[in-house]
Amino acid sequence: VQLQASGGGLVQAGGSLRLSCAASGRTLSGYYMGWFRQAPGKEREFVAGIGWGVGSTYYADSVKGRFTISRDNAKNTVYLQMNSLKPEDTAVYYCAASTVWGSRRPSDYRDWGQGTQVTVSS
Repeated sequence: VQLQASGGGLVQAGGSLRLSCAASGRTLSGYYMGWFRQAPGKEREFVAGIGWGVGSTYYADSVKGRFTISRDNAKNTVYLQMNSLKPEDTAVYYCAASTVWGSRRPSDYRDWGQGTQVTVSS
């Protein structure tokens, strides 16, 4: 499946952004979808995940209560609503698809989008 992430940008601390991940090539039904991020000099880390059919959501502790992952089945798209952004949220954000339900490990994700830059100024 091909994934296209968009919606990144520059925002002040406390602001909001909504990232989108549009899929093509096949339906996302049956895939577990995740958002990851990677800051300069750091490893790629799990941010949020969602099951396609069940709708269960999972979050990293660092974003819980501020970020919301959702999906639109009809549009074959996954979203990440990011509120109360902090400078430490600055990173390149990636969406990815996995057949491993609930995984937080990048190695379990086979298909990746190209990444979208999020920069939060203080």
